[in-house]
Amino acid sequence: MTTAPAGSLTVVNAAVFDGVSAEPVEGPVHIEAGTVVQVGGTPPPAERVIDARGGTVVPGLIDAHFHAYGTSLDMLELEASPLSYVALAAGRRLAAALSRGFTTVRDVAGGDPGLAKAIAEGLTPAPRYLYTGPALSQTGGHGDARPGDLDLCACGGHIGEVVDGVDDLRRAVRDRFRRGAHAIKIMTSGGVVSPTDPIRVPQYSPEEVRAVTDEAVRRGSYVAAHAYSPEAIVHSVENGVRSIEHGNLLDAPTARLMAERGAFLVPTLATYDAMERRGAEFGLAPVSRAKNREVLKAGREAVEIARVAGVRIGFGTDLMGVLEDEQLNGLRLQVEVAGVLETLRSATSVNADLIGRPDLGRIRPGAVADLVILDGDPFGDPSVLWAGPERRTVVQAGRPV
Repeated sequence: MTTAPAGSLTVVNAAVFDGVSAEPVEGPVHIEAGTVVQVGGTPPPAERVIDARGGTVVPGLIDAHFHAYGTSLDMLELEASPLSYVALAAGRRLAAALSRGFTTVRDVAGGDPGLAKAIAEGLTPAPRYLYTGPALSQTGGHGDARPGDLDLCACGGHIGEVVDGVDDLRRAVRDRFRRGAHAIKIMTSGGVVSPTDPIRVPQYSPEEVRAVTDEAVRRGSYVAAHAYSPEAIVHSVENGVRSIEHGNLLDAPTARLMAERGAFLVPTLATYDAMERRGAEFGLAPVSRAKNREVLKAGREAVEIARVAGVRIGFGTDLMGVLEDEQLNGLRLQVEVAGVLETLRSATSVNADLIGRPDLGRIRPGAVADLVILDGDPFGDPSVLWAGPERRTVVQAGRPV
C-alpha cells in the first residue's frame, strides 16, 4: 500500500492555466510540502483531494501595488493615526486580499518588520508580504501630506517619508534594507491625493534618483517609482528605476524607452475608476477629484501603448481606505483593455518576474503551490475572475485558506 506524503494535496477535475501558456491544460495538480510536483497524468496518493468540478486552476494572484497601511483616503489623517491602529487595520486588509485569491502582495508604500513578523508567525492570515517601508518623497512631493496653508511637521509617516538630498536619501535607503525591505519606493511625479503637487512635474533631481537606485542595485534589489507623465517616467527610467507605478500619461516614445531599458509598467486602473465613482461619497478633496479625472481615461490608453511597445505589464490596484473592496474589479478593468490571457499573465508570471520570484505566479513542478481554484472558465466567461471569494478556493503554499 502506498502512503500519501504528509502535507500532500491534489486538485482534480480542473483545467490548469500555468501562468504563461496561451491554452490551459488538463490537470490534476499534485502538491507535496507546499510545492507543485506534478501537473497532469496520474497523481500519486494525497492526504487531501479537492474536486474542482470542472473549474479552472490559476496561479495565486499577485497584487504588485498594494497598500496594507492605506487605511484612509485622507493622507494627513492616515499619517497621523497611531501605528497600533494602522497595523490592526492592515491585518484585516491583508486577510481580505488573501480571501480574494491574492496570495502575494507587494506593499509599495508602507509595511515594517513588525507587521512582517506577525504574518510570518501566523498571527494574522495574509498573502506573502513584500514591503518597501514608507515611500520616499521630496518636500512638497506626492508623499508630503501637508496642505500648503497649514504649518505642520513633515515627519516620517506610515506610508510616506519626506527625505531631501543625496546623503539623506542614501541613509534612508540603507535603513529600509536593514529593516527587511523588499525594494524601495520613490515619488517622481505628482499624484491624485497629494495636495500641493502638479501631476506632470518630475520630482527629485537626477542625482537624488540615481543615489536611490545605486543603493538598491548594489543591494541586489530595485526601485519602484510613482510616475504619471512622460517627463517623470523618462526621468525615472534614465536614472535606473525598474518599476513604473501607474504611468497613466505614458506616450509611445516613452514606452519604447521603457522597453529598451527593461522597465516594467504596473498599471493601477482600479483606484481611478473607484475614486471617480465613490470619491465624493468618502470625502475625496475636489482638487484630488479633478486630478483623478485627468488620469482616469488615459490609464487604459497607457496599457495599450505599453503593450504595443513591448513593455512588460504587471498588475496592481493602489486602493486606499474603504475602496479596498474594489481589488477584484481591477482585473475586470485590465481585461477590458488587455484581454483575459494577458491580464492573467500580468497578475501571475509577469508580476512574479518583477519581484524576482520565478517560483511564484506559475503552476509547474518546483513552483510554490499558490493556487486559485475558480468555479468556471475565465477564458469563456471572464467574470469568473472577479466574481468574489465565494466562488473560489485559495491555496497558499499547499494549504487551503
